[in-house]
Amino acid sequence: MVHEIENFFGVYLLLSQNERYKGRTYIGYTVDPNRRIKQHNTGAHAGGAYRTSGKGPWAMVLIIHGFPNEISGLRFEWAWQHPEKSRRLKHLPKKSRKENQFDYRFRIVSEMLRTAPWNRLALNIQWLKQEFARDFDPKLTPPLHMAVAYGPVKSKKILGESNSRTKGSNSNENLEITDAFTVPVSRHIRCAVCSELLKDTNLSLLRCYQPTCLMVSHIICLAKRFLEKKNENAVHIVPVEGACPKCNQNLLWGNLIRHKHGCYQNLSQGTDDDPVEDDHWTNELLSQVPM
Repeated sequence: MVHEIENFFGVYLLLSQNERYKGRTYIGYTVDPNRRIKQHNTGAHAGGAYRTSGKGPWAMVLIIHGFPNEISGLRFEWAWQHPEKSRRLKHLPKKSRKENQFDYRFRIVSEMLRTAPWNRLALNIQWLKQEFARDFDPKLTPPLHMAVAYGPVKSKKILGESNSRTKGSNSNENLEITDAFTVPVSRHIRCAVCSELLKDTNLSLLRCYQPTCLMVSHIICLAKRFLEKKNENAVHIVPVEGACPKCNQNLLWGNLIRHKHGCYQNLSQGTDDDPVEDDHWTNELLSQVPM
């Protein structure tokens, strides 16, 4: 089964299947994994990396996806490529003689998924080739909110993406508040947390992504509620997850933001399965913190 992912930002691990270069690895970033692996296997002239050109065929065996935007994904890519230069990872043991490149890269990414700031992102760990899948070391298991999945993935365009700019340009005089991709919300709806009428702009609102739930709230209100329930409000400003105030289903904060930008429109059942503006919602949370 192919997993279709909207707003795809992923960092992948390649493994060479060429007998001459067998065991070599390559780490890269992509918004389209299927196109990217074809480029690597075709060569540098087709858009593949210089380091992989002529050393294929390559297998894309693992991809970490769910980053909120391109910048976040590229930073993860760089740290995975250069752990010895990353201030968050340079304390980790270097590759030992007993480790092959693949095992070393997997050990590093296992550590990264447990390290701030990545340990609070709604990331997915996808083994694209099950024959290469590894179990995590019991001491290095990823956070519980990160899903481990198996099988191929495919990037998918957001429904209605082509006319999103038009829809998102409504003036304040309109009778309804709309996000770029979501169902309109009447101005008479109240915030599910503070109970105030929703008079703010779309950038300040979040909706539950469960298809039968009509919860709408201010971003700041919902973030504070999630953090308070986890006793994290004194330490963090961006939550990981929390229960919807209306349907009580557990919601990942990263998925709420993805839903805000048009993902999960085609959900028919209540399952919890960028470029996106890089930090507009985090800026709003940060503005509430005393400097």
